[in-house]
Amino acid sequence: TQSTWGIQLRGARSCGCHMWVTRMSSLLRVSNRIHVHSSSILSRFFSSTPAAVKVTFIEKDGNRKEVVGKVGQSVLELAHANDIDLEGACEASLACSTCHVIVKEDYYKKMPAPRDEEEDMLDLAYGLTDTSRLGCQVILQPELEGMELQLPSATRNFYVDGHKPKPH
Repeated sequence: TQSTWGIQLRGARSCGCHMWVTRMSSLLRVSNRIHVHSSSILSRFFSSTPAAVKVTFIEKDGNRKEVVGKVGQSVLELAHANDIDLEGACEASLACSTCHVIVKEDYYKKMPAPRDEEEDMLDLAYGLTDTSRLGCQVILQPELEGMELQLPSATRNFYVDGHKPKPH
């Protein structure tokens, strides 16, 4: 009998060694997959890619505010950390559209497609465009360096009209 490693095993089936070799081979394949996966995760944190991403918010009145966020941070978190008027009434639970932003088309194409839940909430957004996204769902990545986000002129908050909650 030949094992996965090319070792010749004589009489292995009769003594149970074949079963042991087969199980060890399976464990090593799984272990190798885990190692490859963990290596790709670690490379995201320890690679030479920039940990900071520059983003420009274009506010309702047309003022431009350039801020710097961290890779992995949401646009909503970035806005709150920099006193930008992006509401986020549901605290990123995908239950409202108050963190609606309009992404410049070239950056919109670099993002993963919105999930169905986000699309459902975007249907409720005021001033919806083809490049609209929810700020709580846009996660900063190095390829979004220099991204420009337009804040819509109004939002629809079905929970509390007129009240803007402060982020925690």
